[in-house]
Amino acid sequence: MKLICAQNELTAHLSLVSRAVPSRPSHPVLANVLLRADEETQRVSLTGFDLSLGVQTSFSAQVERGGTLTLPAKLLSDIVSRLPDGEITLATEAGDMTATLTCAFGRYQVRGMGAEEYPELPTIDDGDVAYLPVESLIEGLRGSLFSTSADETKQVLTGVHLTVESDSLEFAATDGHRLAVVQTVSAEPEDGESAAPAKANGKKMTDAENAKVEFDVTVPSKALRELERMLQVHQDAGAISKRYPRGVAVHFDQGQLTFEWANQRLTSRLLEGQYPNYRQLIPRQFSRQMTVERRLFISALERIAVLADQKTAS
Repeated sequence: MKLICAQNELTAHLSLVSRAVPSRPSHPVLANVLLRADEETQRVSLTGFDLSLGVQTSFSAQVERGGTLTLPAKLLSDIVSRLPDGEITLATEAGDMTATLTCAFGRYQVRGMGAEEYPELPTIDDGDVAYLPVESLIEGLRGSLFSTSADETKQVLTGVHLTVESDSLEFAATDGHRLAVVQTVSAEPEDGESAAPAKANGKKMTDAENAKVEFDVTVPSKALRELERMLQVHQDAGAISKRYPRGVAVHFDQGQLTFEWANQRLTSRLLEGQYPNYRQLIPRQFSRQMTVERRLFISALERIAVLADQKTAS
C-alpha cells in the first residue's frame, strides 16, 4: 500500500474516527483504526469501532498502491497532528505490518495489525430508510442531549428518544429530574431542487423504498453527540445541505441504526426497553404565560447560578 495525502485532511478524518476507538478495548485490534486505500477510486477510508459505536469516513488521496491495514489510533493521530502542513506519504511493503509515514521534515515507522482481525461495521440490508434534514437534526440534538442521564443503571435514559413522523421530528431526553422535548419540521426538498440519487448501501432505491418512513427509537447519547459534532463540522461549510438536499439517510432495523451522508457513516446500537411516557408530564395548558428577552434572561440565570448548590445544580 502507498498513498499520498494532505496532512490537514488526514488529521481531520483521524480526529473523527478516533472518538469511536475505545480507551480500554476488549481486543487489541480495537485500539486501532482501519485504513483502506482504494487505487481504483483514489480514496482512503478510515474506520473506528468499539463494537457499539462505529464511525467511518473517507477522503480523496493519491493512491499508488491499494491495500488495508490497522494502525494504533492514538499514536497515529498524535504523530499526524504534529506534522507540518503539506503532503504525507504513507506506505507499507507487501506482507509487512509496519507503515512508514514520510513528510518533508522527517519519517516515522508505526507497527500495525492485519485488517482481517478488525470487525466489520454492521450493515443494514433489509431495514427501513428515512431521510432527515440536517438543520432539524442539529437543532433537535442541541436542544435535547444535555438532559440525558449518565446513570448506566437506567440505560434507556442515557439515550435520546427519536420519533420520526411524516412531517416532523421529535427529540426527547430525561434524566428523571429534567425533561427536554424538541419538535422540528421534517421538510422535503423544494420543487425543482436536484436531489442526489437515493441509495441504500450503494444500491439505487425504488420509489416504494423512498416513501416516508415513520418510527421511534432510543439512541445512545454518546453516538448522537458524535453525530452532532460530525454534522456541525460539515454544516459550517454547507457541504451536506448542498450535496444531499434530501438530508441524512437513516437506515435502521431491530437493534441497530446507521446515519449516512457525504462519505460519512455512523453506526450505533439502539437502547432496549420502553422509554417513559414523557408526553403525559407536559401540561396541556398553563394558567400564566410570559415572554422574556432571551439574552437578559440567560444573563440573570448565570448571575444567580454562582450561588446554587453544585450538588443539585444539574
